[in-house]
Amino acid sequence: MANVDTAPIISVDEVTRQAQALAREVPVSELDALAHNDPVLKIDNLRAGYGAMEILHGFSMRVGRGQSLCLVGPNGAGKSTVLHSIFGFTQVYAGSIAIRGTKAWTEVTHVRPSEKLRSSRIAYILQDTSVFPGMSVEENLWMGAYLTDKAEAKRAAELVFDKYPRLAARRKHAARVLSGGERRLLEISRALVMDPQVLLVDEPSIGLEPRFIDMVFEILGDLQQRDGKTIIIVEQNAKKGLEFADIGYVLVSGKLALAGAADDLLRDPEVGRLFLGG
Repeated sequence: MANVDTAPIISVDEVTRQAQALAREVPVSELDALAHNDPVLKIDNLRAGYGAMEILHGFSMRVGRGQSLCLVGPNGAGKSTVLHSIFGFTQVYAGSIAIRGTKAWTEVTHVRPSEKLRSSRIAYILQDTSVFPGMSVEENLWMGAYLTDKAEAKRAAELVFDKYPRLAARRKHAARVLSGGERRLLEISRALVMDPQVLLVDEPSIGLEPRFIDMVFEILGDLQQRDGKTIIIVEQNAKKGLEFADIGYVLVSGKLALAGAADDLLRDPEVGRLFLGG
């Protein structure tokens, strides 16, 4: 039998240790440049976590309107905590989060999640399946517009059905009968009924077959390219996430270790070795 070369398997702790060796100080001016010096959302020196446990230690970020950013790093690096902090699910100990509206910046560091969606137009698509299985597809969409009145919720749902005939064909079906890809499409669509400008997407491919993964990323790409949505994504398949995104950030132990154009990170041999399976 011929010998087959395989990459050595290393522990998460060892990945973290080696990734820390790659880390460098990334100035905010460099983050601004990656966002074309025109960010729509910015984080400055954020320290945040859960209860007394601090996960993010002085984290800063910039992303421009209509850009996509993928957060990469070992398990426990704080990637999902960034999304949680933007949406208001963590305790923030220091630092700030701000979003730019049509005229001015608004600080949203301590704004409740419901207000993040209503007034700041930030939507969060959860990592875990969050559809209501006993409700119809249509009723699930109405739930996405719970902050508006019933007439507005129905109008918003119809706009989604116009956009995605696949869901329209199943509007009266219980969500439990949908395929994995259709459920993820419903989750994304439910987030769209309030017309957010920023989408926080946590592990969009988790638990999906490859054909559905491609479908989900095509949908996200369409939302960015055609509808101008800003997308911040955490993706277990780091290669897939960076192939989708414009910008990539590497987090290690709650800190920003590297930042660059996603294509540049994809070509970085050390990033590839530690995070991309190459």
